[in-house]
Amino acid sequence: MNKYGLIETLATKEGLTEKQAMDIVNLIFNGFTDELKNLGRIEIRGFGSFCVREYGGYAGRNPKTGAVVKVGEKKLPFFKVGRELKKMVDVA
Repeated sequence: MNKYGLIETLATKEGLTEKQAMDIVNLIFNGFTDELKNLGRIEIRGFGSFCVREYGGYAGRNPKTGAVVKVGEKKLPFFKVGRELKKMVDVA
């Protein structure tokens, strides 16, 4: 399912217009994004949690030339699946 599929499903199940459903989905996604930008944590019980992990710099290689390239520090979002979701997926 992609974002548009989520919007369509929400609109259909809740009797909303697509515009209303899109506003709700965007509000949730923007809230998640803002929280992660501030290095916060998002936990949805039974589903999982999102956080930001910080990675230090390292020396990488350019696969084409073989030259050593310095890769700087970075922050990446990380998702940890919840126990209940693991069980539900494993049954399927």
